[in-house]
Amino acid sequence: MTDIRLKPDAIAAGAIGSAVPLLALAALGAVAAPFLPDAKVGILASASATLFLVALFLVALGGRRALLRRGMIRLLEATDGDSDDPALLTDLRGAILWRNAAAERDFDTRLSRSLADPEQAKAALRARALSDGNASRLLPSGREGRLGVTRLAASDLLWRIESRSVESPGEARALDVESLPVPLLELDDRGTVAVANAAARALLGVGPEERPALSRLVEGLGRPIIDWIEDAFAGRAVLRPEVVRAVRPGMDTYVQITLDAVTRDGERRLIGVLNDATELKTLEAQFVQSQKMHAIGQLAGGIAHDFNNLLTAINGHCDLLLMRHDAGDPDYSDLEQINQNANRAASLVRQLLAYSRKQNLRPESIDLRDTLSDLTHLLNRLVGERVSLTFHHRRDLRRVRADRRQLEQVIMNLVVNARDAMPDGGGIEVETDMDRLEAPLVRDRVEMPAGCYAVIRVSDRGVGIAPDKLDKIFEPFFTTKKPGEGTGLGLSTAYGIVKQSGGYIFADSEVGVGTTFTLYFPAQAENAQPDPVPTAKESFLEQKGSGTVLLVEDEASVRAFAARALRMSGFTVIESDCAETALDVLADPDLRIDVFLSDVIMPGRDGPSWVKEALEQRPGAAVIFMSGYAEESFAEQQATLPESRFLPKPFSLPDLISTVHECVEDGRPAQT
Repeated sequence: MTDIRLKPDAIAAGAIGSAVPLLALAALGAVAAPFLPDAKVGILASASATLFLVALFLVALGGRRALLRRGMIRLLEATDGDSDDPALLTDLRGAILWRNAAAERDFDTRLSRSLADPEQAKAALRARALSDGNASRLLPSGREGRLGVTRLAASDLLWRIESRSVESPGEARALDVESLPVPLLELDDRGTVAVANAAARALLGVGPEERPALSRLVEGLGRPIIDWIEDAFAGRAVLRPEVVRAVRPGMDTYVQITLDAVTRDGERRLIGVLNDATELKTLEAQFVQSQKMHAIGQLAGGIAHDFNNLLTAINGHCDLLLMRHDAGDPDYSDLEQINQNANRAASLVRQLLAYSRKQNLRPESIDLRDTLSDLTHLLNRLVGERVSLTFHHRRDLRRVRADRRQLEQVIMNLVVNARDAMPDGGGIEVETDMDRLEAPLVRDRVEMPAGCYAVIRVSDRGVGIAPDKLDKIFEPFFTTKKPGEGTGLGLSTAYGIVKQSGGYIFADSEVGVGTTFTLYFPAQAENAQPDPVPTAKESFLEQKGSGTVLLVEDEASVRAFAARALRMSGFTVIESDCAETALDVLADPDLRIDVFLSDVIMPGRDGPSWVKEALEQRPGAAVIFMSGYAEESFAEQQATLPESRFLPKPFSLPDLISTVHECVEDGRPAQT
């Protein structure tokens, strides 16, 4: 045996050492993500998150093993420390974890006197102990007693040379485990708890005199607990940890149980080593939830991008038709209906983008009191006569930076939900406040940094939200309303807008009492000033352009609308369906191009890459990017073209004409 004294703290350190390479790989994935194509970033993010979770699991497992060994050693010190019989504890590799003075003095000597090949004898006993739980043999001289080995937990072996023989070679020596800090159970052949130490009783909520069946204490294997116990007695489920949920009212406690079969007083018993796995299961739930939210966000963003292309074509061609009809035309009302419903569809797409945090925001410095005051009339109309709406504002409220229109959407969604939670009427309170966090606030799986925040609270005295639904309310399409009464996008939209604005949103609710939503936004400095008001723009109908526009768009319907609209406004348009064709067009040195109007995401080369190459030959051309994704989704690429403009899809005919006209009139692209 190797004489290596492994302290329990060193065991935990070894687990941490095993986790370090995994953490390094996870960090490397985060560093490499910005340099990979968009299609591979999600895969890399999932792999990095998985490595991070495995690393944390190794650290947690190492800590629990260290705790178990520390308790074992403490108990052995009390029971065998002063014994004349040699006793030592080893791991499965033979490294010595603890030994008493008698073992240090003559354990190897006594074996050498009695056995021709001590190592071979110990190897045979070790193999039997690993399969049966314990093993022993008489030393040939008889005077040296009996050499026995017992497996403790799953990874340690207790060796003893006893001067007296135990009653039966196959029976384990009982240990007093009541004070052991590691939860331990002993089950009889019916699955009833025969022995439970203090730590196990505290973990499972069992009284000192109670002897319940294990199936009454835990659940969650996906099969009856009694079947699992029968498998353990048959040797099919021993030393295989299982995580189950403790049946404790009002508590979510998860327990990892490892069972091993032993013989006690001629009867087969199961020894169970328990670990509190609540923290690990919580971490796993957080990981699964973050992966699910990320996947839904990716799906929502992709769907929104495709819909924005369709809506751009629908809105654009509808605008072209409306220009050829006046209000007295019989077809005018039909065109108006098409236009209005297309705008409603665009609003729904914006909600999906808001949830996935990929919508286009136009942040400005705003006073929350002014924003809420402007909404007062509309909100009162929304809540109706049976619900009262009151506002309370803090005088020294600081300004915040957010998109005013989107913030109004958040408040309206919260107020409408509060109204629906009070079918018999009631009161809704909207309050603004300031809060300074001196230390980071950890809540609802997020950490809010220290700092000064402007706060909005929307409270109702309605039916409340059940605890099992409270953690799902921000998921898209989740609703407690009846079919036809809601889309399930209201709160998910609010969540996405607040998060994309750099803020935080939390919900507190009690069934039958009411619900309060609290929004935190980073506050600006006390002397922050409002943004300047932009000057009124000339009507697009009065704007007549001149110049050449190179239009690069892979979606044929969008390209057709944009080209026709620009030509109607006086521009010369050269169309291209991909970046490669556009670069071929630019090979003609005599061709003058005033504006590059390009989609961002296209088959082959994307917009920013081909435009950057084109500007090397034509540095005076203006650049406008258009995309169904948010501007932030290609912010790093756009940073290399700081004077480019961005036109979000779906755009209308006036938006398109005004943006191109401004670029040409300025003589250079305006910086966004």
